[in-house]
Amino acid sequence: MPTLATGISVSNTPSAVRARSRGFTLIELVIVVFIIGLLTAAVVLAIGGDRRDTQLDQEAERLNALFDYVREQAELQTRDYGFRVNEVGYSFVVFDVIGNEWRPVDEDDALRQREFPKGIQPEVVVDGRRIVLDRKAKDIEDYRPVINIFANGDLSSFEVSLRREGVTEGARIYTDEQLAIRLLLPGEKEVKGAPVRSAQRP
Repeated sequence: MPTLATGISVSNTPSAVRARSRGFTLIELVIVVFIIGLLTAAVVLAIGGDRRDTQLDQEAERLNALFDYVREQAELQTRDYGFRVNEVGYSFVVFDVIGNEWRPVDEDDALRQREFPKGIQPEVVVDGRRIVLDRKAKDIEDYRPVINIFANGDLSSFEVSLRREGVTEGARIYTDEQLAIRLLLPGEKEVKGAPVRSAQRP
């Protein structure tokens, strides 16, 4: 350790002590905070930036697949089917020609009664009219559908929207101008044109 001619160590002078105890400069602190901010932003984007509501996506994809399936069955079997829905669930029905009435599709488990996952709210528009959904299934056995899927492959012009409570954007299953059934998940945009009907909130 270097010393002065008087024999006093240079490192022990008051100015050297003050230099060591000074700590970080303001610029150094700003740089450190900036780096921490960048790292935090990167972590947030990597973990939560593309977070999706997988339960909502899966429910919309299931319902879209069921619409495609029941339309195919209607044409294959030359029978009229229908879609019934309330605030808690949905099911498909078939028109019984012999009984001259709508009834549940007991012979096909794929079209059984299903419930929406908790927190998912449906909205339905048919032929330009928003349908007021019941809070639960009616006590009387009224199986008339809100959406018709006919034996020739035609179907009602409709849109079914599924949204999470408190969230504006949701998934949409709807018919386009050619009555093809389309699915849009949250964040997706239509390729061209507007849907035939819209279930957006007024």
